[in-house]
Amino acid sequence: MSALAGIETRLTALLEGHPTAADAPELLGLGEQILEQWVSAQGHTPTQTQREGFRLIALHRQGTEDEPSFNACRETCRELVYHYNLLILEPDRPESGARAQMMTRIANHLYLFVAGKMQVRQLGEFCCASRPLRAQGE
Repeated sequence: MSALAGIETRLTALLEGHPTAADAPELLGLGEQILEQWVSAQGHTPTQTQREGFRLIALHRQGTEDEPSFNACRETCRELVYHYNLLILEPDRPESGARAQMMTRIANHLYLFVAGKMQVRQLGEFCCASRPLRAQGE
């Protein structure tokens, strides 16, 4: 099983289950693993450094070096960090279950973007749902 397939399997299990605040570190780690796959596929060694306190943000920055359209997932990475912070700082809030579910969906969105980008390099040049890109496949 490829690393991306393993990530997809784990995200599917989390989406079908009931993620909690305790899953936040794993979800952030899955986000890092997703970006590691992209960086490695570009022929680079994934960075171990942090940017703005998070390796995920540093990996995203590294992923855009040779591929400016990879910036399309910048806000997705930031949303993942945002929900991580919410869950870590206030794990006992009544809305923590909903926040954990949202973080899981955001991690899945990042997975879908990167997996799609690895298949269709132009993905993200306009936006994830760009009509010109879809029209090429019609």
